[in-house]
Amino acid sequence: MPDRSLSLDQMRQLKEQECLLIDVRDQTAYNHGYIPNAINVEIDKILNGEYVPPADKKVILYCLKGIISVEAAEYLTEKGFEAYNLEGGYGNWLISSMEKEKEMDGAIRLEEIEKSLRKKFHKDIFSRFAKAINEYKLVKENDKIAVCISGGKDSMIMAKLFQELRRHNKFPFELVFLVMDPGYNGMNRDVIENNAKLLNIPVTVFETQIFDAVYDVEKSPCYLCARMRRGYLYSKAKELGCNKIALGHHYDDVIETILMGMMYGGQVQTMMPKLHSTNFEGMELIRPMYLIREDDIKAWRDYNGLHFIQCACRFTDTCTTCRTDGNTGSKRVEIKDLIKELKKVNPYIEGNIFKSVENVNLNTIVAYKENGTVHHFLDDYDLDR
Repeated sequence: MPDRSLSLDQMRQLKEQECLLIDVRDQTAYNHGYIPNAINVEIDKILNGEYVPPADKKVILYCLKGIISVEAAEYLTEKGFEAYNLEGGYGNWLISSMEKEKEMDGAIRLEEIEKSLRKKFHKDIFSRFAKAINEYKLVKENDKIAVCISGGKDSMIMAKLFQELRRHNKFPFELVFLVMDPGYNGMNRDVIENNAKLLNIPVTVFETQIFDAVYDVEKSPCYLCARMRRGYLYSKAKELGCNKIALGHHYDDVIETILMGMMYGGQVQTMMPKLHSTNFEGMELIRPMYLIREDDIKAWRDYNGLHFIQCACRFTDTCTTCRTDGNTGSKRVEIKDLIKELKKVNPYIEGNIFKSVENVNLNTIVAYKENGTVHHFLDDYDLDR
């Protein structure tokens, strides 16, 4: 079979109307960032024949590193399509784009990005950020907060919002922008540091070897990785004199967690806006993005031409999705799709899911747990009479 690879320069020479650009990664990775004008068709849908591209266009496929997209290009070529694999994938394109960014006036770019939060996205993003902080009392006077940055769109915009909040806030508090490198490859580390520089976020980077520790773990490696990362973040934040760590979970994460708990965990629970640490005395976890919609974050990202990475673990490095025993990654995508379908029938469905854990009536609950103790409605059923 002839070579089906295509370089970035060759792709850029093609006219947009001549070709179709397909991102074969999963929906979660695509949502974190993609090459402009690319559509998302997961590789299984191509290899299973569920998706057939138009016959009159050249098809260019890519994944994170141009590894698994080779198979899709070869498959479509065998079916008679003019299909190519993009060398180096999204990662190569992203690094190339950042090199071009360096040739632009960084001060002007930064001013435009920050202005967009104050003007165009003030109502949908900054106002909701401030509302969550006030409503859930997330920030107090003289707090020292470790803003934890993974490199994705959510944590990066959270850092910018904290900078903006400090400009307006009426009481003093300190910020540390904390990046933990659990064993990233060079590309992922470069992406995070380049974006931090572009956005004027003075990051503090510390290194661990978590990826090495969990890579060969067969049972629940992603769960173990997440627990270890959280522990290292708490530990480093406390070492730096912080009393809180801030994570970038948003409104959509909250409602998806509620449904996942009910449908796959058999329990009613939610992602709390703040939590006291059980293992690190005096430390607290806060989620100031709690009321911000993911679509608004993506709109801000795309409006400013920004590009970020997904969780850059060893499994996504090789273009596979994170492994969990319960296949949590794909379950979350299923829940996203379910909510979209439900929204077609009821436009208020997302708000209703969110409010459901605020409006719990214990008189209509068969049983519930409080501090590890199970309470059953029969415990005082006859006493009520």
